[in-house]
Amino acid sequence: MTPRPPAPHRVVVLAIPPVIGYDLTIPPQVLGEAVDEHGRPLYDVQVVSVDGTPVAASKGYAIVPSAGPEALASAQTVIVPGTQIAGPRRDGTLPDDLRAALASVPADARWVSICTGAFVLAAAGILQGHRATTHWKYADDLRRLHPSVALDEDVLFTDDGRVLTSAGLSAGIDLCLHLVRSDHGTAVANAVARHMVVPPWRDGGQAQFIERHVPARSDETTSDVRAWAQAHLHHQLDVATLARRASMSVRTFTRRFREETGQSPGAWVTQQRIRHAQHLLEATDLPVDDVAARAGMGTAASLRQHLRASVGVSPSAYRRTFRGATPV
Repeated sequence: MTPRPPAPHRVVVLAIPPVIGYDLTIPPQVLGEAVDEHGRPLYDVQVVSVDGTPVAASKGYAIVPSAGPEALASAQTVIVPGTQIAGPRRDGTLPDDLRAALASVPADARWVSICTGAFVLAAAGILQGHRATTHWKYADDLRRLHPSVALDEDVLFTDDGRVLTSAGLSAGIDLCLHLVRSDHGTAVANAVARHMVVPPWRDGGQAQFIERHVPARSDETTSDVRAWAQAHLHHQLDVATLARRASMSVRTFTRRFREETGQSPGAWVTQQRIRHAQHLLEATDLPVDDVAARAGMGTAASLRQHLRASVGVSPSAYRRTFRGATPV
């Protein structure tokens, strides 16, 4: 007897007026494209409002929810898109009806915010003690209202276990692709990204979009060097090598690199190597030693150390999780 396939993961997108319509459309679009090898949907995504009625968006239209607020009671993941609601945004308080709706969510559910949806999660106490982000323009407001939140406005998204947050607007795509990648592996996430015509991941963080960090000179960009480095991760990629390729001094290159990516060159290279190693572990049967060499980690021991520090597991455990295969 053929076993029944697992039910799709239940995702509820809570639209809170005035909702940021762009944010709201991201989870249904991204998660809705994720399918298994037989074309079966991996997520059941529903959009709900607190009272079941249409929700006014911030730009002159309304959105009709696909389910009532009772869907929150069976949600496995709850996503709160950006909103201009006064209480959470101005003084960190929640209206009674919204508080009651959030209280109906199961205790083991995963919480996700996009952009200023973080203000709602923070007002509900969900972000207390967690690392989080929001749109860089409103980071100071969130920090003032909720000093117990470990706010980092220089990143595109944060993943703090069952609490995840994204920066403004398009960073919601990055976070939703991260959810797919974490839940179902790189291959599924890459397929969704190809359909969306977006990169599977973006380098760096919000720092490259914050006004004070925009490079002053277009002739001092590090983007070409980053593209070259990603294609040559198995080469020596110390700062001096990268700076020479960019025709800059080490000091200028390091400064420009941090301005454009929000990271030091060394941290960025390590991140790219870990990501490439993850892809190889998921998509190939290469021995761990070969994965380490191709990703520029040198040895299997080095790969184990970096992967454990990054995601908390060994290469063989990571491969089992995403492939269900015995490591070679």
